[in-house]
Amino acid sequence: MFITSMLTIGAAFLLISGHVDLSVGSVGTGAGLMLGFLLRNLSFSWLPALALVLLMAAAFGALNATLVNIFRFPAFIATLAVASVAEGLSYTFSGGAFIPVTDVFIRFIGAGRIGGAVPVSIVVVLAMFISYGLILSKTKFGRQAYLVGGNPQASFLSGINPKKISYALFVNSAVLAALAGVLLAARTTQASSIGIKGQQFTGLTAAILGGVAFGGGTGGMGGAFVGLLILTAFANGMVVLHFDSYWSQVINGAMLLLALALDYVRKRNLFTPKTRGRGAL
Repeated sequence: MFITSMLTIGAAFLLISGHVDLSVGSVGTGAGLMLGFLLRNLSFSWLPALALVLLMAAAFGALNATLVNIFRFPAFIATLAVASVAEGLSYTFSGGAFIPVTDVFIRFIGAGRIGGAVPVSIVVVLAMFISYGLILSKTKFGRQAYLVGGNPQASFLSGINPKKISYALFVNSAVLAALAGVLLAARTTQASSIGIKGQQFTGLTAAILGGVAFGGGTGGMGGAFVGLLILTAFANGMVVLHFDSYWSQVINGAMLLLALALDYVRKRNLFTPKTRGRGAL
């Protein structure tokens, strides 16, 4: 759940601002591999290794934003291209092999428990959702993200810089994806070239299921959290019912289609004018 939570928060913020990032799976996977490489092959301690990994992710996020804002590429095309670059670099770090992650602190964050009972990951998830929820609903930056997603042209005319908002949110999405990749490596005690690629669309699906509009301008962290719970419940149900992993992929795709269909219905109901009486035009 922790991994999907990071992806959901990043996807929700970007969707609200009117963009989408399809590079998170590759960036997060590359982050886990880079961390393992720095810790094992170059004998880095956990703090500088993690800092370099997050800087690498931020650079990918800035590259996404540059392609979208400066070169005017559609976001899904730009981020798919960046995903390919990140995937190639991840194979460079690993050579396609698993890299053990043995650092005690990193493993504690991924699988440790506070007081022997409360998982550290659960505490981090709740803190992240609350923090990002407050940023979105109570700060000037959050209000600007809504305005940019709702009407970029109008937000620009009102003095907001949509490109600045876009850069911040693309970088945020990439950094959260990197944290997801790092935590997966910490929980499994190894980084692999598979990483979080299988969860490429889970954050997007959870956010849209929770009411975040695909076209931007509406939604919130509370709804995204509910969408995450729905998605997690489905995933746990498939495990309990012993669904084949291939069918799990089919159902995950169906959930994304359902989320997009619900988003379409919400938009149609929102923008369809309601008539009054039989004689109304």
